[in-house]
Amino acid sequence: MMPIESINPATGQTLERYEEMTGPQASAAIDAAHAAFLEWRKTGFAPRAGHMRKAAALLRERAHEYGRLMTLEMGKPIRDGIAEAQKCAIGCDYYAEHAERYLADEVVETAPRKSFVAFRPLGVVLAVMPWNFPFWQVIRFAAPALMAGNAGVLKHASNVPGCALALEKLFVDAGFPENLFRTLMIGSRMVGDVIAHPHVRAVSLTGSTPAGRDVASKAGAMLKKAVLELGGSDAYLVLSDADIEFTAAACAKGRLVNSGQSCIAAKRFIVLEELKSRFEQQLVVEMAKAKLGDPLDQNTTVGPMARRDLRDELHEQVEKSIAKGARLLCGGKVPEGPGAFYPPTVLSDAHPGMPAYDEEMFGPVAAVISARDVNDAVRIANDSEFGLGGGVFTRDLAIGEQLATDGIEAGSVFVNATVSSDPKLPFGGVKDSGYGRELSSYGIREFVNIKTVVVAPHGGAPISSHHSE
Repeated sequence: MMPIESINPATGQTLERYEEMTGPQASAAIDAAHAAFLEWRKTGFAPRAGHMRKAAALLRERAHEYGRLMTLEMGKPIRDGIAEAQKCAIGCDYYAEHAERYLADEVVETAPRKSFVAFRPLGVVLAVMPWNFPFWQVIRFAAPALMAGNAGVLKHASNVPGCALALEKLFVDAGFPENLFRTLMIGSRMVGDVIAHPHVRAVSLTGSTPAGRDVASKAGAMLKKAVLELGGSDAYLVLSDADIEFTAAACAKGRLVNSGQSCIAAKRFIVLEELKSRFEQQLVVEMAKAKLGDPLDQNTTVGPMARRDLRDELHEQVEKSIAKGARLLCGGKVPEGPGAFYPPTVLSDAHPGMPAYDEEMFGPVAAVISARDVNDAVRIANDSEFGLGGGVFTRDLAIGEQLATDGIEAGSVFVNATVSSDPKLPFGGVKDSGYGRELSSYGIREFVNIKTVVVAPHGGAPISSHHSE
């Protein structure tokens, strides 16, 4: 068995080594989660909500502790890690308050019979989660799943094992039943066996498109429900009436969120030709304001990438794009010294055939693409295998709303702002960005049995139908 290592991406130093679970150990953990589920599903929403509110309180109390852990394991600037823990608390409180209403029985008029739709838990749900938001990605799955009466087992990214164990302890400390939420300390090669376990009823994955295809095929072969939130190459349209300074500042902030390592980070900036030069100049100014450095420094806004291999892959994408004709406006050079750092970078004149146009750039690299007119901008935005998020910058709110609603093909489109997730709103994508939704009422209903219940009077007239199955 290979040890699972926690390595500080800012220094390259190994923080901790963890022993990987064997197959029988992982299976036993799933069995224990199932046993806990059998009792948990009998509880009412009030006791569930009490534990979830306690988890929220602990997340706020431990925000600095958890933020530091994220910084050490995957390089997130510490102020962002603290904010992430606090956002997790908001998510827990949200489902503690709203789960009962979202899962209330829905009466359907079918007199003289009594008919209603009930929402009941499925059982053990497997979560395969990424490293980039190591707490939030897990909480936005776990809070609705547990409030719905399910159990959860977590296969977290192998470079954040400390975060995975801290999350398991969080739910224990919040008073949830022992084993209801378990961390499986396993590598990706064991995921298929976990999906096949008879007590695993569904799978939630956030990760790359190739990982999504693999998990979806395994879950599909076992006829198990899956929700997939995959990669993105979010496009932002900059229309001719956009305020350039405001737009460039927002775009730079959106591109550098989480040091550029976010599925919904702003990535492709599609600018009408008459604005392109001014926008590029201002975007470079805004990107240069970012402070690259020690992620434990409260003033740092861009930390290291999570692993050196990811940094090297990003740099290769930049170099290939330049070789195919992209212009480098800033950044693009690997810094000397330890750590997986990469500077904020802007590439201009991106076009088809370049990684900057065709692929997801998962790091602090912005690609500027010119468009002839609005229709051309929409065409370019949709000329992508991805469809997670996107945006429009314009003073004409009616045009912005129309393009967001009926133009850009994505799961979330924001006007005059960059995409972010909110517990109140559904989150997910289309095309190669996955399927299913997290958050809001849509997210909590993904992992329940939507059950039709019909109660007819005893001894009454037989129910007839011309169509039966």
